Formats: sequence, C-alpha cells, structure tokens
Amino acid sequence: MVRKLAFLLYLTPVFIFAQLQSPSEFLGYEIGTQFSRHADVVSYFEHVAANSEMVKYADYGKTNERRRLTYAVISSEENLANLEQIRTDNLKNIGILSGSATPDKAIVWLSYNVHGNEASSSEAAMNTAYKLITEHADWLKNVVVIMDPGVNPDGRDRYVNWYNQVKASPYNSSRDAIEHNEPWPGGRPNHYLFDLNRDWMWASQVETQQRLKIYNQWMPQVHVDFHEQFINNPYYFAPGAEPYHEIITDWQREFQNIIGKNNAKYFDENGWLFFTRESFDLLYPSYGDTYPLYMGAIGMTYEQAGHGMAGLGIINDEDVELTLVDRVAHHTTTGLSTIEVASHNAASLNSEFKKFFKNDNLKYKSFVLKGNPDNLQALAALLDKHEIKYGYATGGIVKGFNYNENKNGAMNAQGALVVSTNQPKGKMVQVLFEPNAALSTPITYDITAWSLPYAYGLETVASTSLVPANASAPANKVSNITMPSAAGYIAKWKSLQDAEFLSALLKEGIKVRFSENELGFGGNTFGRGSLIITRSDNKSNVDFEKTLIEIANEMGRQLYASPTSFADNLTDFGSQYVHLIKNKKIAMLQGEGTSSLSYGALWHFFETQLKYPVTSINTDDIENIQWADYDVLILPDGYYKSILNEASFKAVEEWISNGGKIIAIANAVSIFEGKDGFDLKKNNSEKPKTETDSIGNMIPYAQRELESTKEFITGSIYKVKLDNTHPLAFGYGDTYYSLKLGSDSYKFLNEGFNVGYIKDPESVSGFSGETAKAKLKNSIVFAEAKKGRGSVVYMVDDVSFRSFWQNGKLFLANAVFFIN
Repeated sequence: MVRKLAFLLYLTPVFIFAQLQSPSEFLGYEIGTQFSRHADVVSYFEHVAANSEMVKYADYGKTNERRRLTYAVISSEENLANLEQIRTDNLKNIGILSGSATPDKAIVWLSYNVHGNEASSSEAAMNTAYKLITEHADWLKNVVVIMDPGVNPDGRDRYVNWYNQVKASPYNSSRDAIEHNEPWPGGRPNHYLFDLNRDWMWASQVETQQRLKIYNQWMPQVHVDFHEQFINNPYYFAPGAEPYHEIITDWQREFQNIIGKNNAKYFDENGWLFFTRESFDLLYPSYGDTYPLYMGAIGMTYEQAGHGMAGLGIINDEDVELTLVDRVAHHTTTGLSTIEVASHNAASLNSEFKKFFKNDNLKYKSFVLKGNPDNLQALAALLDKHEIKYGYATGGIVKGFNYNENKNGAMNAQGALVVSTNQPKGKMVQVLFEPNAALSTPITYDITAWSLPYAYGLETVASTSLVPANASAPANKVSNITMPSAAGYIAKWKSLQDAEFLSALLKEGIKVRFSENELGFGGNTFGRGSLIITRSDNKSNVDFEKTLIEIANEMGRQLYASPTSFADNLTDFGSQYVHLIKNKKIAMLQGEGTSSLSYGALWHFFETQLKYPVTSINTDDIENIQWADYDVLILPDGYYKSILNEASFKAVEEWISNGGKIIAIANAVSIFEGKDGFDLKKNNSEKPKTETDSIGNMIPYAQRELESTKEFITGSIYKVKLDNTHPLAFGYGDTYYSLKLGSDSYKFLNEGFNVGYIKDPESVSGFSGETAKAKLKNSIVFAEAKKGRGSVVYMVDDVSFRSFWQNGKLFLANAVFFIN
C-alpha cells in the first residue's frame, strides 16, 4: 500500500497550458536544429502531461548536480485510469507479487541519453512522445510506454552547454571546427565520470540507484536504450551480436528479430542504411540491453551515428552531411516501431515473460557464501538494490563447485549467505554468481568475467541442490562502551569499512596507529594492519574516547579495550613496528592524458566511499605544482608520456626521493618502465612459435579478427599470490582474485617488493587469448619500489574499475595510509 500511494503521488501534473504543442512549437525552434538543455526537455514533458489525458509525468530522483530525473507514463486514458492494477498484475504474473493475474497490456520502457554527449536521443524522446499520442494513439490500447527522456542529465548538460557556447552560427560541418572537438572529459559520463551504461548491475551511481527503484516497480517486457556511435556508421538495431549469454531464451532471440524486421521496413521505406547482428553482443550483465534481458525483457540497444563529434551537422567519410535532424528522425522511427510491435504482440509478450521467470532448469540451485562480514553485507546491499532475495544458512555441510579451489568441494554452511535461483529473478542470480560465463565467440564488446564471489572475495560453493536458509541475518550488533582504565583500543583491519572508520577518526582529529606485526592482547590475536588508538596519543583531545566510541558504534566497528600497552607477544603499543598514521595530503591528476573513467572511479571512491579529501590537479597545471605540499600523488589510468615531460618528471622524481609517494594505476605504471632509478621492466615473454613465424602471416583476411583475440585479455579473473606481510596487502589472505583488463606485464622487481604476483597464469573466469595469457608468467600485479625516502606503488590491475570489485578497494586504502 505504501508503494502504491507513493507511486500515485509521483504522477501529479504540475503546469497547465492552453493546448498541446509539438516540441518545435513549445521550444521555439524546429526539433533537431538546436540542442535543448535538460531543463527544456523536462519543461516540455511537463507541458505534454498537463495537456494530454494519455500522459502522466513524475520525478524519480535527482543527480549529483541536482538536476531532475524524470519519467513519463504514456498510454490510453482507460489504461492510465487502471495504471496501478496493470502494474501489479504484471508483477503477479511473474511471481514477484503474490496472487494470480493474466495481464493483457505490454509494458515498454524507452531510455534516452544514458551517454550525455549522445545527445540526439533526448530530442527524439520529445518528438516520439508527441507523435505517439497525436498519430498512434491506437497502439496505446495494448501498451503502457514508460519514457525516461534523460538518464544522464549532468552529462547531457555538460555537452550541450559546451556546444551551445562554441558552435558557429550557422553551424560549421567541417570536422576541424571546435564544435566537433569536445574537450576532456566529454559529456559521455555523469558527474563522477562514470559510464552509466555500464552501471545498471553495479548501481554505484545515484542515477542508477534511483532508476532501479522504478524499474523494479514496473518490470517492463521490452526495454530500449538509445545511443549514438561514430559518424561513419549506419544505424544499428537488434538483433544483437554473438556472444549471447546462454540464459537468453529462444523467444527473446526471436522477438529481437521481429522488432528488427519492423524497424528495417521503415528504414527501407525511407532509404536509410542500417546494420544488425554486429558489434554489440549480449553478454556483460550491466548494460541497458543485457540487464533487462536477464530480467526477462526484450532488451535492445539502438545506435545512431553521431556521438559528441557530430554537433548539429558534420561531413562524414562518404562526403554526406549527417545532421541532428536526421539523427532525431531515425531514433523517433525506431522508438515508434518498437511500440507498434509490442502493441501487436501484447499477449505473447506477457505469456513468454511469465515463462522466463520459471527457473526449473538452471544448473545451480544455490550459491553459498562465507567470509568477511563486511563484504557479505556489501553484497547483500547490492542484492537489495535489485530486489533479489537471499537468506542465511543455519548449518550443515554444502557440497558443490568450490570457487577458491576451482573444482568440486565442500563447506560448512553455518551462518553463510545463501542466494538461490529458486526465485523469480533466479536467472539473473545465475548470471551474476556463475563461476564462468560460456562464450560462443571470444570477440566481445566488454569484459567477459564478473563473478560476484570473486569480486567480493568470498569463499563460495555453488550447489546443484537447494540449500535451506532463513530470511533474517545473524545478529551482529556492536555496542562498545568507554573504558576509562584502558591504555588504548584496538580495531581489526579487514575491509574497506575498516578504512572508512580510520578516515572518520582522522577527520575528527583522533590519532591512530597501525601495527606491521600481528598483535596479542588479553589472549586475543589481531592481524597486521590492526588500528591502535591510545590514550597517550590523544591526551590533548578531552573528548577523544566519547567520539571514538560513537563513531565505532555508528559504523559497526568492534573495539577491544586493552588495560595495558604491554602485549602478550613481542609487539607493544610503543613498538618500532607500530606507526602513527598521519593525515595524508593527497593529490590526484585529472584532465587530458588521463582516463576520465579511471579518474572518476577514484574520485568517487575517495569522496563517497572512503570519505577522505583529495586535491584534483589538472594535467595542464602540472609544471606549476609545489609537490612538497603533498604526501601522495595518485596517477589514474592514462597516457603520461605526453604529460610528464623531462622537467616535470624530474621534479616528481626528486619529490619521491624526499619522501613522496606515488600510486600508479593501470597504464600509468608504464611511465616508470625503463627509467633510470626505477626497477621496472616489461615482461617480454616469448610468444609460442607458430607457422607464420617462418612463412609470414598466411591467416586468411576473414579470420584475422578472430586470430587477433589470442593477444587479448577481455576482463578475465586471475588468481594472484599475495605477500600479506607487506603493508600493501594487510587485511588480505595469501590469495587474491584480480580482474585483469589487459595483457600488460612487468617483470618481478629485483630491488622492490613484489606484493601481488602471478607465477604460472591461472585464469578462473573470462576469456584470455593464449599469447596474452603466456605473457603473464612471472609478472607483478601489485608492487612497491623504494626510492630515497619515498616510494612508488604499482597497481597494474585497476582495483577501482567501475567501482564493483569490492574486494580490491582495501589495496587503495593500504597504499594511502600504510606504505612508506
């Protein structure tokens, strides 16, 4: 009932106008001859809702920059009057709500402008809504259409505002013109520079989190994500390319064909070129086409030529002018065509939708997970965002595929998190938790591995039997109290949440130490990295104990109050192996030459997860920085040879020698390769001998793309050996599973510390070409190199990638607080 009332409350029109206007009439310019700001798009949909009995319009949230996130519900007057019943009947049909229903209305969701600089789609959204209710109202008898006209308003306005500032009047179609050369970071990502089209599953961003709440209320049978590609490509629509994930049904494949043929009919009538079944595969689960597919819908990507390069008009390689008017027309046509097909097939869409949620034939019935409670809690929070059910085992031994052993094994299930496929969203559970997704071809558009047990660092068994579980979590309430007689307090160091706790203490001016050794106090053992908050360090802070206890209880951190600083073993509070943690002044590069996505993920990590201040410095200003003002410099993934010239590199090198610390991530590591004074060398392992080495490349032209995959690693999960006695690996065991995004390989350091490394490459999930895999033999993943009084931390694998590899984030905190 609460959900129903909230839903109805959302759908209240705001403005009253005299009569319904077309987008061109309302905006004051022909649609497609200007780019509309997000506020103008919102105003137009408010106008439509106020002047049509077939449209309701609602907010579902706000962006980081406080722009409105909205959606329109469009259908016949009769359907809108029964909207809540249509919605709940759909959920009953697939078992998400209790009760029975036989719905006869199709629900189609159209998402526009997830990439902000693919800006034709929000213009098309306005045009599609108007044409739908004025020209095709008959389709709406059988269909409820949900339109999100701007999934990424912050990115869109970043692009549109820039373009409107720099464009010529009339526009200049030459590629050399400034209006076709968007500056860093571009309008594609959101505020935190995340690609929202890769965030559907991981839901790290506020836009995704708020959208999913509405998506789960509706569960559409058809979802289209409108995009743009580069200027020389014809229009792309479904069916998608191989590989298809094996969970996708024959019906979903066939219905993509049905929609594609209807789109093709209109494109052929207009003489517009298109292509299908190429480039955009259906495997990675976090896209706007695959996520809906794994939730039972017909999920599709539509791609129009244009992108941030095209502006209002540009000359492509065929000497044809591609205009925004063209782009809007194409997206409008496919949007309407899709609604038409859904309207004519509403009955079969509903019946096949119901069948999808029957999960009788899935290989695994339950995934049973144990390990760090914080990581389990983080995983449960992710499942909650998608309204996926889970429970907790009460005991017993579970047998099945053991992820850590990469073979069949057994585990005591007492207290374990159990996620079963015996639920409506069981197919999505299978996709997320399965050890290794099957590939029909290694030629893919994105990463091929994401298995959540590895991403969250949890001991897991996948069982072919249903494991019984209770709905409630084991009680784990923390209630620390002050101990006036305590010499100090000890907190364990095992997870990102422990690092957040440290950050909160430092911000409150509480002095904290960490131990390089294991600690023994009062018969308790505390691992390396454990935090020590002593009374002697905080004498001048009269409220330190009260503040400490409040923060610890609020953040669920259990403290051990030690009456003495004299340890059970050799490491006392005053040991030389117990170090004071200083408030680090962190600088991080951004701008031209850096990856906007890598920078954004790191920015988001420090600002919203670790909650620790970072100073972002543009690469244009690098020669003017007084490095002595900072303790740590973070280099996101990027291409630094064009950024750090000889003089600026020398300045940074001198700063390191004087005690500075660099954390280099992914390709940023390469800037130190082969440099004097840095013990870093490429690992040029010999390629396996092939016939072409002696007779030249005789591989047929048509097979070259497939053959090239031998050189690629497309998001594969590798087993990494850890030296967890080194501060960079504090809080970890001796094994870590790393998401490897490429084949970059560096030799073991001769003089530094090889903290995480691969001896004999073992990929447990995802695709790795044989040549690329061989190159990883005897290579570093994480390492520290000392230089003078400072050091460089090498992170060959990006642990912040898309913010979903939860188990890797502690490496970043260790690098900041514990190294050097």
